[in-house]
Amino acid sequence: MTFVKFNQAPAVKSFGGLVEDIFNHNGFNRFLKDDVHTNDFYGAYPPVNITENKEGYQVDLLVPGLAKEDFKINLENKVLTISAEKAPESKDENQKQLRREFSFRSFKRSFTLNEQVDAEKIQAKYENGILKLQLAKKEKVQDAAKAIVVE
Repeated sequence: MTFVKFNQAPAVKSFGGLVEDIFNHNGFNRFLKDDVHTNDFYGAYPPVNITENKEGYQVDLLVPGLAKEDFKINLENKVLTISAEKAPESKDENQKQLRREFSFRSFKRSFTLNEQVDAEKIQAKYENGILKLQLAKKEKVQDAAKAIVVE
C-alpha cells in the first residue's frame, strides 16, 4: 500500500496568511493587470503571431469586431505602427438597454523592422477578425563575379 500526500500546505491558515496570499501573489497582480489596467478583452495589446518564410514575414493580429476602416497602419523610420479605434455606437432613444457587455476600445502596437523588409511591398488584409500583414523581403542583389589580380 502506498501513501500519497496531496496537500503540502497546512490545513489551517490564519487570516493574515490569507490576506497575504491574495495581495502578494501573482493571482491578484494578474487580476489587476488583466482586468483593470487593460484596453480590451484580450489584454493591453491584441495577440500577434509573426512567421517568416523565404519571401518575407507575416504578421497576424487577432482583432475581432472591427472593420478595415478602423485600422491605421503607418511606417516611419523602420517602425511599423498598427492602431485601431472604434467609435462608440449611437444610442437609440426608442430602446431600453438592459445589459451592455460589448466594448470596443483602441489599441496601438509598434514593431521595429529590420533592413531586410521592403517597405514598398507591405500589404494588409482584414478577414474573419484577423489583420494580416505581408512584409516582403528585399531581393538580395549579388555583386557580379570579379577576378582580382595579384600584383
